[in-house]
Amino acid sequence: MTSATATGWSGALDVARTIYDVAELYEAIYLGRGKDYAAEARTVTGLIRERCPDAVDLLDVGCGPGTHLSHFATAFDRVAGADLAEPMLERARQRLPGVPFHAADVRAFDLGHRFSAVTCLFSAIGNISGRAELRAALGSLRRHMRPGGVLLVEPWWFPENFVSGHVGADVVEFNGLTVARVSHSVREEASSRMTVHYVVAESGEGVRHFTDEHVMALFSREEYEEAFRAAGLDVELLDLGNGGPGVFVGTPGAKNS
Repeated sequence: MTSATATGWSGALDVARTIYDVAELYEAIYLGRGKDYAAEARTVTGLIRERCPDAVDLLDVGCGPGTHLSHFATAFDRVAGADLAEPMLERARQRLPGVPFHAADVRAFDLGHRFSAVTCLFSAIGNISGRAELRAALGSLRRHMRPGGVLLVEPWWFPENFVSGHVGADVVEFNGLTVARVSHSVREEASSRMTVHYVVAESGEGVRHFTDEHVMALFSREEYEEAFRAAGLDVELLDLGNGGPGVFVGTPGAKNS
């Protein structure tokens, strides 16, 4: 799959199926909107240190272009990333040369290494479907934890706080790109479907339009907690400080440490 780093964002849009295929556009939206990756990474690092003070390494699953990891890399001796979208991994490798990045499906992967801390942030866990897949994903994440380690998963919205019919709109300027983003989200049974229209402009490239249909699972808090317990983890839901639904923090139960 071609990425923005290989052909420019305009060429990448020609073959893109989702926003995850165009790393440059993804970064322009979220960094341009002011998503505070540094603050979130500090909060997550603090939660990890409270539960695993001697944590030395961290795996970020669903790492995207490595933005959170660029901050984790200053707090831990070793970090690694995993994602299913190769364009995101390409950008992450550019951002963090020397850091290992792996192509991996959260539902079933094995890197052959365990970590003090495992994270799955920015609602990446929502890109699966059904309770069986959620349990499989939590099992995969759990298998990559060292004894006494910690797992943090930032969920997508719960059914009761997802607003069907929501319209969002932003215009941002970042790294020479001007991007207008308009989204419309609806609930479809146990999932949300968000239709997003992007109008992207750059001086040397002109103006392009791109549409992304993004389906995310609407798991309840109880379903997440059940999946953590099935993986042998005690779990608590804590505020991440970013206006989202929080972050689940899992630690081994007494029988599973």
